[in-house]
Amino acid sequence: MPALISCPTRITAAGNKPKMIDEFIGRMNTGEPGLSIAHMHSPGGWEEPGQTPEFFEYTIVLKGMLKVEFKGGVIEVRPGQAVLTNKDEWVRYSTPEPEGAEYIAVCLPAFSMQSVHRDE
Repeated sequence: MPALISCPTRITAAGNKPKMIDEFIGRMNTGEPGLSIAHMHSPGGWEEPGQTPEFFEYTIVLKGMLKVEFKGGVIEVRPGQAVLTNKDEWVRYSTPEPEGAEYIAVCLPAFSMQSVHRDE
């Protein structure tokens, strides 16, 4: 039987500025360990520590620009574009432009604080 997810769980984000993470599916909102889907609202100038996660992350940008740094380069992801980051590879996300960014992030398996492995 289909299950309605009537609202997300608001999660506190890592980084230098407040960022809104609304998890619709995942460990916090539905108890799902295999997948997480979250709607992100990131302010201009936000950046988080680098990380080496134990999950794949698929990100679709809806508004603004998401900067994705990795060993060997940088990708700027714009509205209508997506990026896949691989598990066990270092990556760092930021939204350096003044308007920030809005995007959907899907993690396989689901995001957890124990599996993200952020830099000190």
